[in-house]
Amino acid sequence: MNFREKIKALCQKRGITQKELATLLDITDISLNKSLRGKYPQLQTLEKIANALDVPISELFEEKHKSASVVCPHCGHELSVKIE
Repeated sequence: MNFREKIKALCQKRGITQKELATLLDITDISLNKSLRGKYPQLQTLEKIANALDVPISELFEEKHKSASVVCPHCGHELSVKIE
């Protein structure tokens, strides 16, 4: 998941649109889209985004858990394994 997709997912989780996020940041949705299209916005913008979404800045970049599918050798059921 890239940075832009992560912001979109966090907005969905909070139940807001990216346009509403832009309003919370006191910028236009066009400015927000320009910020999300580049590599990464400036630190001040990242802080504002994180605060508006009520998450730490690190959550804008990292995936919490990756999972792998494993089959139990005894019963044959598929197991989900968290990789941290």
